Amino acid sequence: MKKTLGFGVIGLGNISEMHAKAIMEMDGCSLVAGLDNRQESADRFARTFGCRGYTDIDAFLADEELDIVTIATPSGLHLEGALAAAKTKKHLIIEKPIEITKARSQQIIDACTENGVKLMGIFPSRFHEAPRMVKKAIDEGRFGRIVMADAQIKWFRSQAYYDSGAWRGTWELDGGGALMNQGIHAIDLMQWFAGDVEEVFGFSDTLTHERIEVEDTAVAVLRFKHGGLGVIEGTTSAYPGFLKRVEILGSKGSVVIEEESIVKWQFEDEREEDAKIRESFLGSTATGGGAADPMAIGFHGHKRLFESFVNSLRTNTPVEIDGPSATKAVEIIEAIYKSAKSGKRVHLPL
Repeated sequence: MKKTLGFGVIGLGNISEMHAKAIMEMDGCSLVAGLDNRQESADRFARTFGCRGYTDIDAFLADEELDIVTIATPSGLHLEGALAAAKTKKHLIIEKPIEITKARSQQIIDACTENGVKLMGIFPSRFHEAPRMVKKAIDEGRFGRIVMADAQIKWFRSQAYYDSGAWRGTWELDGGGALMNQGIHAIDLMQWFAGDVEEVFGFSDTLTHERIEVEDTAVAVLRFKHGGLGVIEGTTSAYPGFLKRVEILGSKGSVVIEEESIVKWQFEDEREEDAKIRESFLGSTATGGGAADPMAIGFHGHKRLFESFVNSLRTNTPVEIDGPSATKAVEIIEAIYKSAKSGKRVHLPL
């Protein structure tokens, strides 16, 4: 394998800057190209990050230094870029959601399998230290039986946010609202911790925003395959916006995390390290977590995720968030939408 792996970014909106900064801080990697359908965006990205800017996808994918493509376009446009990249044997890292439905996500997974390239979904929260400690405690059986798992995404987005892009708040390109766009990170963590969901029942509505097709508020109850229950709450109408919160409650222990902070860590089998964990992680969130400002996040999660992907390439080992894993949160949200529309329970898998 090449000593230096070349990255290219498709879709040069706000989140592309996170990709670029993460790539440029990684050893053995370089940012070689960016692609956007607007010439001014391609030129600006190229000037800012010292790479090549393209507006033609065929020319972008033909760049001889390009090995890995990250996709940061609006969610409903992921499929087109992903299929083209996979066809040219480029490895793929795709922003959340991997696509806006399970079926469209599966098309990407199949294309990567057929062309022998690796695929990873972008859920940076899985690479924050606090969630990884929770996952380790779950794997060690410290929670006993998980009886409840809750995800709360009580964020705020102004009307100006939705008006700033024609794609925002549309089913075709956003794929959904408070759940699919904002809440998906917490929902992914919840299912990563608690396991597969068996059925959901949900409500959704648009309560405070205008000129959007999708929900700005939703709630759902769910049953996990292991028998435990859960609740999802998502909104972009809660001023001033609060950090995303995930609660895992078990018969022998419970943990509550808010973004990168641990606000509750208590187990029946108290260990020597538990007091230090409570002390060290109580206020460890250094940013706004995107609760009110979508750019008030760090790129350290992206960097760790990208580094994990590069390591999987170099060692020929499985990626940490493969296509099926990255699709689980999409499927849960899609099921909630179906339930809210039909007024009935929806069973998974879809």
